[in-house]
Amino acid sequence: MKKLDRREFLGQASCAGLGYLTFMNSLLNLKGINASAISNSAVGGFNDYKAIVCVLLAGGNDSYNMLMPYDTTHHGYYVTARSGLAGSGGLAIPRSQLANTVLNYSPGTEQWALHPSMTAFKDLFNTGRAAMLSNIGTLLKKNTTKADYNADQFMPIGLFSHSDQIQQWQTGIPDQRLAKGWGGKMADLISDCNTNQSISMNVSLSGSNIFQTGDNTIEYAIGPDGAEGMTGYDPTSSDLYNTLRTQAIDSLIGNTYQDIFKDTYMQVIGDAKDGFLQFQDAIAQAIEFDEDEFPGSYFASQLEMIARTIDVRNILGFKRQIFFITVGGWDHHDEVINNQNGMLGFVSEGLAKFQEVLRATYNDINGQNQSGVNVEDNVLTMFISEFGRTLTSNGNGSDHAWGGNTLVMGGPNLLNGGVIYGDYPSLQSGANPNLELNLGRYIPTLSTDEYFAEVAKWFGVPNTDLPLIIPNIGEFWTPDSGLPIGFIKNSAV
Repeated sequence: MKKLDRREFLGQASCAGLGYLTFMNSLLNLKGINASAISNSAVGGFNDYKAIVCVLLAGGNDSYNMLMPYDTTHHGYYVTARSGLAGSGGLAIPRSQLANTVLNYSPGTEQWALHPSMTAFKDLFNTGRAAMLSNIGTLLKKNTTKADYNADQFMPIGLFSHSDQIQQWQTGIPDQRLAKGWGGKMADLISDCNTNQSISMNVSLSGSNIFQTGDNTIEYAIGPDGAEGMTGYDPTSSDLYNTLRTQAIDSLIGNTYQDIFKDTYMQVIGDAKDGFLQFQDAIAQAIEFDEDEFPGSYFASQLEMIARTIDVRNILGFKRQIFFITVGGWDHHDEVINNQNGMLGFVSEGLAKFQEVLRATYNDINGQNQSGVNVEDNVLTMFISEFGRTLTSNGNGSDHAWGGNTLVMGGPNLLNGGVIYGDYPSLQSGANPNLELNLGRYIPTLSTDEYFAEVAKWFGVPNTDLPLIIPNIGEFWTPDSGLPIGFIKNSAV
C-alpha cells in the first residue's frame, strides 16, 4: 500500500475547504512512526514564557532599499550601484528623502537610514527594540569567496531559485531539499514543556509551511479571527438542523472502529474538535482591542491575533510558542520603488503597534505576567526572506541575488538593539573583490546558521542539541563561545 505523503494529504484535504484546517492541525497528536530520536535534555527546566514570531517576506525582499547608507560618501556609492540600464531610471532612493529615517547608529564616519516609509520601525531601532542583520544569506562554508563561486564549490542548492532558497531559510540546511523546518525541529525537542498537548506549540497564520514542520510536529493553523472549525459542527447552535448534524458528528467520533485506519481517522477528527473548542474558549477570554487600534492591513490583523493568543498563554498551557506569518509579493522585478513604499510601510506600522501592545497592554493583564517580567522581553520577532536582490536595476526592478539585510525585534531587555550586525558591504565598485559578483550580487558574510542558532539558544535549545536543528552550525560557531552573532543579550539566554 502506498503511504500517503503528508503534503499530498494536506493538498487533497484542502479541496474540502478551510473548514478542515483544525482537523489537519490535530495530526500533530499522531507521533511520527519514523520520527528520529531527539534528546529531551531541554525539557523540564522552563519556568518562563518565550515566543518566536517568524515573518517570511516571500519573493525576496529588495533589502538594500530597506537599509541603506546615509552619509554623503557611501550614499553616493549606493546611488551609482543602483543605477539603471541606459535610458531607464535607477533604484536608488534620494538622500533628501531619508532625513526622517536616519538611525542613531554611526560607527566611524558611516551613517545609515531605513526606507522612508519605515519611520515607525526607526523608532523601535533607536529605542533598542530592534536590530538589523546585514549581508546575511545561506552558506555552506565560512568565508566563502568569489573563487568558490566561480568553481561552483560550497554552493547552496539552487542559489538564485525561489523554491530552493525559500525552503533553505525555513530548514536551515542549504545543501539538501527537505520538508522539515528548524522551527518544527525545535518544537519536537521542547514541546513537552507545554502542558497542552492538544494544540501545537507552532501556530501558523499562513496555513501549512515547512518552517514549523518537524518529525512529530506540524502547525496549528488559525486566522485573524481565531481557529477554523469543522464544517457543520456547532455545539452552541440552537438551530435544529445544526444540532442534529453536530450530534451525528459526535456519534461518529465517539464510536470505536475495528478497522485501525478508520479508528485512527476518527481519533484525528476528535482531536481536531477538542483543539478547536479549547482554542476558541481561550481566545474568547483574550484582551479585545479597539477596532482601529491596529493599522488597517491584513498583516496587522494577523499580529493582533498573535497578541491575543499570547495573552491567554496560561489558559492554554503554553511556556513556549512559535508563530509564523507569510507576507507575499516581494518579487519585485518591476516597480521596486512604488511597491516598497506601501509594503514596507504597512510592515513597519504593524510591527510598531504589535511591540507597543506587548509593552503597554500586557504589563499586567489578568495577572498573567510571570515573575514581573514585561512580556515584550519574552517575544522575539524575526524576519526571513529567500535572498537579497541585485543592486543593479534591470530597468525598473531588481533580480534575484544572494546576501541581503533582515531585521529582528524584541524588548530592550531581550535585544542588544540599535545596532547593525554583520558587514554591510561597501557599495563602491571593486571594493569587495572576493565578495562582489555580477550585477551587484554579494556573497553573504553572515550565515543563516548563526542567525537561527542564536534564536534557538535563546528559546531553550542546549548547545549539544543545536546540530540536530542546524546541522552545519559547527562550520560557523564553536559551542560555549558566547552567542553566534550577539543581537540577543546573554542574560536572556
